[in-house]
Amino acid sequence: MESSERAGLVLRPFHGVRFATADVADVTSPPYDLISPDDVRHLLDLHPNNVVRLILPGAGHYGDARALLGEWLDSGVLRVDPEPAVYVYEQSGAGFFQRGLIGAVGVGSGAVLPHENVMPGPVADRLALTRSTEANLEPIFLLYAGGGPASGLVDSVAAERPALVDGHSHDGTRHRLWAIIDPGEIAVIAADLRDRQALIADGHHRYASYEALRVEHGLPGPWDRGLALLVDSTVYPPSLKAIHRVIPALPLEEAVARAKGSWQVHEFPALDDALAGLATAQGPAFVLAGDGNAHLLTDPDPLQVGHAMPKDRSPAWRALSTSILDEFLLPKVWGLDDSEQNVLIVHHDAEAAVRLAQRHGGTAVLLNPLNADEVFTVATNGERVPRKSTSFAPKPATGLILRTFTADRPLDA
Repeated sequence: MESSERAGLVLRPFHGVRFATADVADVTSPPYDLISPDDVRHLLDLHPNNVVRLILPGAGHYGDARALLGEWLDSGVLRVDPEPAVYVYEQSGAGFFQRGLIGAVGVGSGAVLPHENVMPGPVADRLALTRSTEANLEPIFLLYAGGGPASGLVDSVAAERPALVDGHSHDGTRHRLWAIIDPGEIAVIAADLRDRQALIADGHHRYASYEALRVEHGLPGPWDRGLALLVDSTVYPPSLKAIHRVIPALPLEEAVARAKGSWQVHEFPALDDALAGLATAQGPAFVLAGDGNAHLLTDPDPLQVGHAMPKDRSPAWRALSTSILDEFLLPKVWGLDDSEQNVLIVHHDAEAAVRLAQRHGGTAVLLNPLNADEVFTVATNGERVPRKSTSFAPKPATGLILRTFTADRPLDA
């Protein structure tokens, strides 16, 4: 990638790789990190060519994903679009409607703002998969404050042109896709984005793998870009959902007893009542649940919290509930570090987190979602929130469009 590209936000056209079937429901999936083992079995039952076979081949089986991708390309299961394009992507369903641009985003630019810490294991996993397949198999999700010509073009394309793809996934979401191939329109997008910044809403581990692969190669090539969905958040504001924790080795009774030394603890026989209290709490608050009654933690001792929080972080960062969880509740109250072994992650579903805690005899820690303004403030300060702090929605479907380095290499000529 040229150094001038790294100076701004770049979204380049690419030769999209798409499933030949018109039935997107059976071949697409959620993002890889939202798929449980049960989900994998369900997706494979839907269709033998579901994209989950590529994105979750299993640790050490990255070569299998490469071979399968080649097989699907050779047999026509996957087809390469003949013209390089930037794609308009629309998702709609009950209570949401979102449009954005899918393209090859420049990697290594200061215009792309991570806001969340990553763990080395998932980065290594995604890097190994990308290195083996030489492909971006699912897009990351970027947000930017736009309102310019690129946003107007997105809406006019969707309103006036026939879609390449128009189908529903099994959750009822409608997915539509259009290709922008006109050089003049692509130039409009490039000029509008040049001086803007984009926040990584979803896909921090994948973006980190993009960066690592670019550094590995050193020389310019298709690895200087990565597949991304870019959404104008001023036109299509996203929603933020909570990401809950489960601590398998910490029984609920012990978690509650230790918390009483530094938090106000309120007991609720019904989980819904505790969650209602969490939703209306002022300041940091958590619900602890598992076997037995639920407990709402509020009003932590300010002296203890202040002593635990890093002094070199901004007030905005220190006020985040996930920061207080990582720096105070986990290590100081419970004597635990936030590792993948100690702390399991459950996206969105509080009841699923509680069931998981019950199976392990542990504790579910249920959180409120962060506020989008909080996240932008932290990111523009150059800071990152703790891992798995945010879950922006709606996320792009995986498998609707892929990007291979082989198909994209002519753009480097």
